[in-house]
Amino acid sequence: MDSPQVQLTRAGFEELAAELTQLRDQKRSAAVARVARAREFGDLSENAEYQAAREELNFIDGRIDELQDIMSRAKVVAGQKSNDKVGLGCKVTVAANGANQVFHVVGDWEANPAEMKISHDSPLGKALLGKKVGDKVEVEAPAGTVVYTIKKIH
Repeated sequence: MDSPQVQLTRAGFEELAAELTQLRDQKRSAAVARVARAREFGDLSENAEYQAAREELNFIDGRIDELQDIMSRAKVVAGQKSNDKVGLGCKVTVAANGANQVFHVVGDWEANPAEMKISHDSPLGKALLGKKVGDKVEVEAPAGTVVYTIKKIH
């Protein structure tokens, strides 16, 4: 079975590409060198430094494999030409509970709530897609239903 396509914004694709380059060109070679140094400390079965170095290398190799897989399935979604409707790559200003918030609607692999980047597959992301300025959307949250009013699409 084919793996599903991964939607990314241009910026998200470039961030993943930069991370992959850094892992392959810098971090992996440093981790291999650390394993080689630790191997010189003697008995590998009781060598905590060797075990830690191997774990770090395995983590880096796993992340490299993951990024290569994501990027091979990536579809870079161009930003919208107009700000008529919310779409992937848009920034959206919404009002809820008397406060305005700006969200950036991005692909799953780019989502970062701390940076107000929400996935297009999240409940709020799904509710916002295709909506226009002035539209209201309801989203179920742990604290109850939250009503968002779209103020601006940029």
